[in-house]
Amino acid sequence: MLIRSIEQFLRQHDMPATKFGRMAAHDPRFVLDLRMGRIPRPHTEARIRRWMSEYRPRAQEIAHAH
Repeated sequence: MLIRSIEQFLRQHDMPATKFGRMAAHDPRFVLDLRMGRIPRPHTEARIRRWMSEYRPRAQEIAHAH
């Protein structure tokens, strides 16, 4: 299920849901909508999963996490 993968990603990267939504889906409410039961289209889900697999935090985000 996509929302479980996203929730894990958010914890792993200490990223707010709205930031993820803006970066991955160009929609700050994306994760909130998924939490409320939104079901993404297969193409959207594939695009989000690809974005997560290719995500690399910038140096300043890594420094902030430590």
